[in-house]
Amino acid sequence: MSKPGKTNPHIRGPRISPPAITGKETAAELIDQAFLAYNGARLREGARLLVERMLEPDVTVALSLTGALTPAGLGMSALIPLVRAGFVDWIVSTGANLYHDTHFGIGLSMHQGTYQADDVELREKGVVRIYDVFFDYGVLLDTDAFFREVISQPEFQRTMSSAEFHYLCGKYVRAREQALGIESRSLLAACWECGVPVYTSSPGDSSIGMNVAAKALEGGKLLIDVNADVNETASIVWDAKAQGGKSGVWILGGGSPKNFLLQTEPQIQEVLGIAEKGHDYFLAVTDARPDTGGLSGATPAEAVSWGKIDPDQLPGTVICYTDSTIGLPLLTAYALAKHEPRPLKRLYDRRDHLMDQLKRAYHERGRAAQEART
Repeated sequence: MSKPGKTNPHIRGPRISPPAITGKETAAELIDQAFLAYNGARLREGARLLVERMLEPDVTVALSLTGALTPAGLGMSALIPLVRAGFVDWIVSTGANLYHDTHFGIGLSMHQGTYQADDVELREKGVVRIYDVFFDYGVLLDTDAFFREVISQPEFQRTMSSAEFHYLCGKYVRAREQALGIESRSLLAACWECGVPVYTSSPGDSSIGMNVAAKALEGGKLLIDVNADVNETASIVWDAKAQGGKSGVWILGGGSPKNFLLQTEPQIQEVLGIAEKGHDYFLAVTDARPDTGGLSGATPAEAVSWGKIDPDQLPGTVICYTDSTIGLPLLTAYALAKHEPRPLKRLYDRRDHLMDQLKRAYHERGRAAQEART
């Protein structure tokens, strides 16, 4: 025990003495006042990391999306407000999130259901289920028809990065929204408006990719260039760091988008041979454990060993082990309540410039220059 008059160095945190909840608190007040321990405290720490450090003007913020977030309406309720506030500068998503996002932008509907439904009966009635989200099978057919029509246009008959593909798709989704007299429904459309590049780490792993493949059987020339995706995403991070700024990653779930976002630093350091230290800030919301070997639960400390995270910045990392459908709305509400909107970086508009800078660094100071000298 500590001696009388001595302060125990471990007993320095604020007292746990929250005010009683009245029901009148805002979401931000509730997080600050009542989320004091366990994963509630981790969420509070993540919210403060986001607002106090990641949303500084010199930080480029990347967001990765896994899990069926857009079918649950989180594109409209959380992601679009974050994009429009300038709180998200670029995105890596599963193709499924972007496909289901499009339903809303072209006037189709999804409905609250129950996870206890009889799936055989649902199939017989033409109802598709994503856990407790229900929608008519015709929604899939209509969305497929929309994408087939879009990717048949002349501007799609070439090879392009997934960011360019999604940007063009966002333009068409926004046009459909306008024709229908609806707004703020589609994340793709919002990213098109705001110049936020959207990548997918597995272009063929969704109904969008399936329709691209189907059009190829008819002679369609559209190809998603994964090499361009790898280099473009690395160029975004390199630009942020080379200009004296910082890179922040905000991860919802895990999976392939998480790794694709984080691998930008190993691409710069290990593969291109350009000296760098790693992402500066790491905020993750996941319900996956790290000890099962899955990437979704891999910690920022583990990421340090790969060069993905700057070891000097580990205090600027938070993992909140909870469901993204709980964490994302709370973090969004907190950020919008506590931080003014940031000017849009419009990274999509700067893609060619960013790539030129990465190429120059690779040939002047990276592996290409090293190998040329030997």
